[in-house]
Amino acid sequence: MSEVIGLKNVRKIYKMGSAEVNALDDVSISFNKGDFWALLGPSGSGKSTMLNMIGCLDRPTSGDCFIDGKNISGMKDSELSDIRLHRLGFIFQSFNLIPQLTIEENIALPLYYQGWEHDKSIQRARELLEMVELDHRMGHRPKELSGGQQQRVAIARSLANDPAILLADEPTGALDSKTGEQIMGILENLNKQ
Repeated sequence: MSEVIGLKNVRKIYKMGSAEVNALDDVSISFNKGDFWALLGPSGSGKSTMLNMIGCLDRPTSGDCFIDGKNISGMKDSELSDIRLHRLGFIFQSFNLIPQLTIEENIALPLYYQGWEHDKSIQRARELLEMVELDHRMGHRPKELSGGQQQRVAIARSLANDPAILLADEPTGALDSKTGEQIMGILENLNKQ
């Protein structure tokens, strides 16, 4: 299998006033195409920090991060934005849906940034809403949905750009156990595809 993500001796230190917080300490790990991983650990153990490194949202204090064999650690912000836009999908614990937009518009939003035409963006959003079984709610706003439904919208939005890498930060953390199992089932099916 080919390595899609690699971290080599990655350290991340945050300065908090006069104190330093060592969020990642010499982490080396790789993920291959088709892998399905869950990172477990207590709060404050560096899971989100590691996802932020992989997701081109933060840079290491030292060490190297690779996506598709390219070292992203020293890339310009515009290059990192391009990787996020075209290669990555994000599912956030807090959903991060825009309350003023319909769920259809929330899903189509990343496609507008890629330059898709409005009609094609909306068509893709509708296909994804159908996949997560929410096509009957496409005109609703996020606050009109349950937590599980909002997370399904967040999953659909993360897939809009057909990402090679899907990152999920506690995708079931705010959900009841039954809904959490359903969300994990969706993610497992996506990985198989």
